[in-house]
Amino acid sequence: MKFKLRRYFLYYLGRVVAFIFYVIPLEIGLSIASALGRSVFYILPRYRNLTIENLRFAFGNEKSEDELKGIAKRVFQNLGKNAVELVNLPKFNKPVMDRFVGFRNRERLDEAYKKGNGVIVLTAHFGSWELMAAALRENNCPGVTIGRRIYFKKYDDFLNKLRRSRDVEVIYRDESPRKMLKTLRKNWIVGIVADQDVDSVDGVFVNFFGRQAYTPIGPVALAKASGAVLLPVFIIREGNRHTIAIEEPVELIDTGNKEADIINNTQKWSNVVESYIRKYPDQWVWMHRRWKTKKQ
Repeated sequence: MKFKLRRYFLYYLGRVVAFIFYVIPLEIGLSIASALGRSVFYILPRYRNLTIENLRFAFGNEKSEDELKGIAKRVFQNLGKNAVELVNLPKFNKPVMDRFVGFRNRERLDEAYKKGNGVIVLTAHFGSWELMAAALRENNCPGVTIGRRIYFKKYDDFLNKLRRSRDVEVIYRDESPRKMLKTLRKNWIVGIVADQDVDSVDGVFVNFFGRQAYTPIGPVALAKASGAVLLPVFIIREGNRHTIAIEEPVELIDTGNKEADIINNTQKWSNVVESYIRKYPDQWVWMHRRWKTKKQ
């Protein structure tokens, strides 16, 4: 009962804070969120230490302790800004979106559509990923995102209400894959955020920052089953503006050895994710236990 009451308290407190950040001008909200994110870095030692530990684990001797701490602070600041942009999604109509979000290599997405089998947009918990889904939808890219069900329904409903304000729909990852295939058959986008260690989904071990990391096979399996283009796409924060960078499609290997192909193809897209994190390390969510699952 105490835990349930706490969840309700945090939910309603969060709604009040969200309302405040919604009614103030967005640029002011982002500045406040950056300062709050920096404060949270100091207030929550558990997540601060985990973030620095993972950065140290990934970069080894490449960066000094001061550099790692600086990156970690900016991670928290970026997440604060993400939260403000999320609660402000209803404001992001096309003119506002165009003011805050631009594209790089948009023609790669257009070429992927021409194949006619749908597009699997593969991204990471990187930059303002919820804003990226809304930006694609505002730029005439219909589709759905694959999301994790939040088991406290009020949280889940509020998050999906914000997404739907920009016509972004969600298929939960525990739903039938047929829903995803049906979406791709319409030549729509299926967006997948596949960069975390989730032991409840099928995965393989691939190299990630020089360590074996349990990685979902869903993107490759779905691309194989549908013939859809597997397209890495990332949103990069540049101050209060963003650039959506569209990479070359992942060319899937097909040697006839299904098990080896899944590993090699998963490694190919994971390499792209790692390259963006290395270039913009403060824009990834480092407080996740990415190397939690150990290879037997």
